[in-house]
Amino acid sequence: MNNSAKASKSKTLIVPMIIIAVMFAVLGFAVGVNSFFVPFVQDAFNISKTMSYLVMTATFSAFVVFGVPSGMIIRKVGYKGGMVVAFLLMAIGFGLVGPAASLVSFPLFLVALFINGMGQTVLNGAVNPYITILGPEDGAAKRISVMGISNKLSLAGASLLLAVFMDLTDVNIADSITPFYVIAGVLVVMGILSYFAPLPDVKAAGEDDDDTRSETSHSSSSKTSIFQFPHLLLGSIALFMYVGVEVIALGSINDFAKFLELPSPENYVWFTSVAMVIGYIIGVLFIPKVISQSVALKICAILGVMITLSIVFVPVEISIYMVALLGFANSLMWPAIWPLAIADLGKFTKMGSSILVMGIVGGAVLPLIFGFIAETFTHQTGYWVALPSYLFILYFALYGHKIRKGE
Repeated sequence: MNNSAKASKSKTLIVPMIIIAVMFAVLGFAVGVNSFFVPFVQDAFNISKTMSYLVMTATFSAFVVFGVPSGMIIRKVGYKGGMVVAFLLMAIGFGLVGPAASLVSFPLFLVALFINGMGQTVLNGAVNPYITILGPEDGAAKRISVMGISNKLSLAGASLLLAVFMDLTDVNIADSITPFYVIAGVLVVMGILSYFAPLPDVKAAGEDDDDTRSETSHSSSSKTSIFQFPHLLLGSIALFMYVGVEVIALGSINDFAKFLELPSPENYVWFTSVAMVIGYIIGVLFIPKVISQSVALKICAILGVMITLSIVFVPVEISIYMVALLGFANSLMWPAIWPLAIADLGKFTKMGSSILVMGIVGGAVLPLIFGFIAETFTHQTGYWVALPSYLFILYFALYGHKIRKGE
C-alpha cells in the first residue's frame, strides 16, 4: 500500500475511532461511578465498610454471569447492535438508582449495579474486538491505547462530576436521584445515536461465512468449540490477572497514603492514572513502527515484576511511589492482550470476545486477596499478590499467545 493510500485509510478511521473513544469514555465513567459509590453507600444506606464493597461485587459478577450471553447477543445483532443494547442496559441500571435511593433499598441498588454491569459486559465485548479489527492487525494495540486515554480520563472525571451533586462529607441519598435519571437519559440518547452512527461493518479475518479461502477461515472452520483455541483461554487468564493488578494499583494507593498519614491521600490515585496515560501515549507513538504488540506486553510484564519487587523491599515511604509506577507497567497490557488473544478466531471472534470479557472479574478477586494480606500483615506485603500475575502475563507474552491446537 503506497503512502497516499495509507493516508486515505487513516482518514477513514478517524470518525469511527472518535465514536468508539466516546464509548470507552462511558466505560471509564461507569467504573469511576463504582469507585465513588464505595464510601458513599456506607452512610447513605447505613451499612458496614465490608458491605459497601458489594458495589464492586455486584458489577464485576455480571462479567461472569452475563459473559457468554453477551457473546450470543453480539453474534446475533453484530458489534454495532451490541453497542446499542449495551447503552440501553446501562440506562436501565443507572435509572434504577433513583428508585433505590427513594426507597433507601440497598438490595435494589445492587440490582441496579448488576444490570449496569450487564451493559458494561456487552459494551466491552463489542467495542474491544471492534477497535481491534477496525484497522491493521499489527496496530491494534496503538488504537486501543488511544481508547485507554479516553477511558482513564473519564474514570477520573466521574468522581469530579458526581462530587458536584453529592457531598461525601454530608451524605444525602436524595442527592443521587436527579443526576442518575439524567445519566440514564443521556445513555438512551447515546444508544439511539449509536444505531445511526457512521460505523463501518467490520469483521475479523475468517469471520465472514463467505470467506472460505483465507488461512484463518480454514483454521477456524475445522473447530467446533471456542474451547479449542488455547491462546484465547490463556489470554482470558492473562486478562484476569491484568485487571486484578490494575485495580490493585489504582484502588490501593489512596488507602496506602492514608495508612502512611500523607497529606491529601485521596489524590494519590492520580499518580497511577497519569503513569498509565503516559504509557498509553508511548504505545500510540511506538506501536507498531518501533515495537510489536507482543514485545510491548513483554516489556510491561517485566516492568511489573521489577516494580512489584521494589514495592515490597524498598523503604515504605518510597514504596508508595513504586505503586504509582505500576500504572506505567500496566498501561499497554490491555491493548496488547486483546489482539493477541482473539487472533485467528475467525467465525468464533464474537464469542471469543465474550470469554475474554469474563476475565474482567479479576478486578473483584485479586483486590480481595490483596486486602486480606494487607490487613493481616502490611500493605507492602499485600503487593506480593501481583508477582504471580505479572509472571503469568509474561508467559502469555512469550509463549501463550502463540499456542494453537495441534501445534
